[in-house]
Amino acid sequence: MKNKFLAPLTLVIISLTFSACTIPQNQIHAPVADKIEQKLIMHGDTRIDFYYWMRDRENPAVIEYLEAENAYLEAVMLHAKPLQETIFQEMVGRIKQDEASAPYFYNGYYYYTRFEEGGEYRIYCRKRGSLDAPEEILLNVPEMAKNHSYFRIGSFDISPDNKSIAFTVDTMGRRQYTIYYKDLETSETISTGLQYAAGDVVWAADNKTFFFTTIDPLTLRYEKIHRFNTSDGTAEEVYYEEDDTFYYMGVSRTKDGKYLTVSINSTVSNETLLLEANNPTGSFRVFQPRQRDLRYNVEHYKGRFYIITNYNAQNFRLMETPSARTGINNWREVIPHRTDVLLENMSVFNDFLVLQERSKGLRQMRIINQKTGNEHYLDFQEEAYTAAIHINAEMDTEMFRFSYTSLTTPATIYDYNMITREQKKVWQQTVFGDFDPDDYETRRFYVSARDGAQVPVTIVYKKGTQMDGGSPLLQFGYGSYGSSMEPRFNSNAISLIDRGFIYALAHIRGGQEMGRQWYEDGKLLNKKNTFYDFIDVSEYLVENSYTSTDRLFAIGGSAGGLLVGAVINMRPELYKGVIASVPFVDVVTTMLDETIPLTTSEYDEWGNPNIKEYYEYMLSYSPYDQITRQDYPNVLITSGLHDSQVQFWEPTKWAVKLREYNTADTKILLTTNMEAGHGGASGRFARLREVALQYAFLLDLAK
Repeated sequence: MKNKFLAPLTLVIISLTFSACTIPQNQIHAPVADKIEQKLIMHGDTRIDFYYWMRDRENPAVIEYLEAENAYLEAVMLHAKPLQETIFQEMVGRIKQDEASAPYFYNGYYYYTRFEEGGEYRIYCRKRGSLDAPEEILLNVPEMAKNHSYFRIGSFDISPDNKSIAFTVDTMGRRQYTIYYKDLETSETISTGLQYAAGDVVWAADNKTFFFTTIDPLTLRYEKIHRFNTSDGTAEEVYYEEDDTFYYMGVSRTKDGKYLTVSINSTVSNETLLLEANNPTGSFRVFQPRQRDLRYNVEHYKGRFYIITNYNAQNFRLMETPSARTGINNWREVIPHRTDVLLENMSVFNDFLVLQERSKGLRQMRIINQKTGNEHYLDFQEEAYTAAIHINAEMDTEMFRFSYTSLTTPATIYDYNMITREQKKVWQQTVFGDFDPDDYETRRFYVSARDGAQVPVTIVYKKGTQMDGGSPLLQFGYGSYGSSMEPRFNSNAISLIDRGFIYALAHIRGGQEMGRQWYEDGKLLNKKNTFYDFIDVSEYLVENSYTSTDRLFAIGGSAGGLLVGAVINMRPELYKGVIASVPFVDVVTTMLDETIPLTTSEYDEWGNPNIKEYYEYMLSYSPYDQITRQDYPNVLITSGLHDSQVQFWEPTKWAVKLREYNTADTKILLTTNMEAGHGGASGRFARLREVALQYAFLLDLAK
């Protein structure tokens, strides 16, 4: 294989070496990849993929090409380095570097995390009985992360006697965890030697046994549940997922501590397994066998289970059943289905039940007194916000903890007395600098899509910004998996907004903002609604002088990368620039490859291309396949070499082909983190450097 990109790479390296003098942009050339014909044949249709060879991270030529792309980006963006550094310092300057989380009480201890000045990682801590008690460090992650370019704690669990902690660690970014446990009395950490864990871990009531999930080391599919005995160091398989369809699996414990649960989830169905926590050597039993299109979530309460389910209820309803008779025939309705309210979550207390509901795109908190039956809702004043059930680890309390944020309100934690209805702010994200929420304005409105659907849009901007078409605007979207895009505070975005940007969230179909049907209308053979909604919002923003086509930018990540990838194939002239983070863009080829971790689990989201109808529909919007010779906007693509969700070769091939077909004098840039996966860098400051690059890209184009 000839390395055609080596000559351009040499020039790039020269330009970086002599960074004191900027090389003219017309003298910086992008790397050129080898083209090797690969025929992909399905349903009588033949596709030619000249960059199929890039699907091998062990191939030195692939690594060399990725490094060439990184060097090219550095050279192209060299002139914006001072701006990038300024933005980075601004974002760091807004952070309280030694900030601690809101402590929560559980089983005799207050738990919290904190950062140290300049530290990349959190320190996990607790205090016994009182916040004035001496601090105990559970996990000193900055110390643990030394000598690792990537480090992440997956999850942890404290044994019921408070003497041990089990936890999982990922040092690659590929979501392959190793399991450890630590004696909190002696501070001795013991490696189980168990690798390829999925990240979850939970203790049984005997303080000697914990359960965890493992994945297949090749396909990364969730595969087995194991129990580990700390007394003799043995691990035993207790469950194996035999279904060929990919199911996510996780282990947890009911809030009252009486049951261990295994949750087995796919897009359209799930199954829960139960085991009494005081019987760790027993066998799990099925709560309700999986059925297609049946989803349910359970919580134990005083001898019965509450169940949030879509059983004959598209927007879900609340039901209950005795602990000993959990099959669906025993379920009794508590809260009926409503066509205009989506039931999302619950938190159970001894005397109260809290339901998290969504109405008109916004969350509500419903408080029900279990003794009297009286109920009420919390009152949220802002036009657009995000509220959520927070950590409520104790059952015997009248205090309910919830989180609250908006595009202008930093993340805040409240304790709410469910009897007196008094509310107390217990924590709020510190934002240093001259940030004042009163300097900004948020609006929420609806845009009519081409088929009449009313698409919610939430925007934020600096007060005084003129809506005359002259403002740059960054439009964000996702629109997949029923994942709702919540209006949350982002201190980093201040660097854009203070420079005149309007920030817009397009709550397009494929999410769940407007109920479960909103999701159904943006998946499978309705997927193009997601793209049309985003385009229609863009057109509205331009037509109503929020921005103009030479000032409009779009951003999306993962499935949101598919969104912006499809959109710029359909309407490239609408956008000045696009950021696609770890984008899922080679839809058909990926969905035909069952060795890739997410493929079979995604059939219910995108369709199974082994079926001709789905193949043709997916092919009609697949960003990589639908690239044509036309003028494309400026594009910045991010990737991670160890990404297990979107394999690195998708964004790589897409960048190469986009550049090849682009007829405009615009930039197509690719940056690959060679030491991370889907989430990017693991350290908080390293992540900010990645954000600073993206913002510098936008601001440089918006000049």
